[in-house]
Amino acid sequence: MEAYMQRHTARRRYNRDILIASAVYGASLILGSFWFRDHPGNAGVLAYTAALVPGLSIVAIFGVIGRYLVEEGDEYLRMLRIRQALIASAVALGLSTVWGFLENYGLAPHLAVFWVAVIWFAGFAVGALVNRVIERR
Repeated sequence: MEAYMQRHTARRRYNRDILIASAVYGASLILGSFWFRDHPGNAGVLAYTAALVPGLSIVAIFGVIGRYLVEEGDEYLRMLRIRQALIASAVALGLSTVWGFLENYGLAPHLAVFWVAVIWFAGFAVGALVNRVIERR
């Protein structure tokens, strides 16, 4: 019973914190876009804050995922999430490396570095699909 409560608590905390960090990310991205549209070229403290908060929100999401992996008491569920994260890492690192070489040789346009996190989250979804396929066998 205690293991169930621990797992339930870890999952509930994970869901809550992901929602909070995602809401901060979404709100800061929208507000930051409006800020820079209305104040082009501004480099004050507010501008730096508007630029940093979305990135720090994504860092918080990575931290929430890491904490969940530590707190998850069920070894099987932890293994599934670790596999999912490894697949996401392989997708993000692989695509960004290939794109980097294409860009370096002038064969692809420049891509902002924050897209690596977006690709990682897409890879996290791919990892979830891989888990479903593998575990249905």
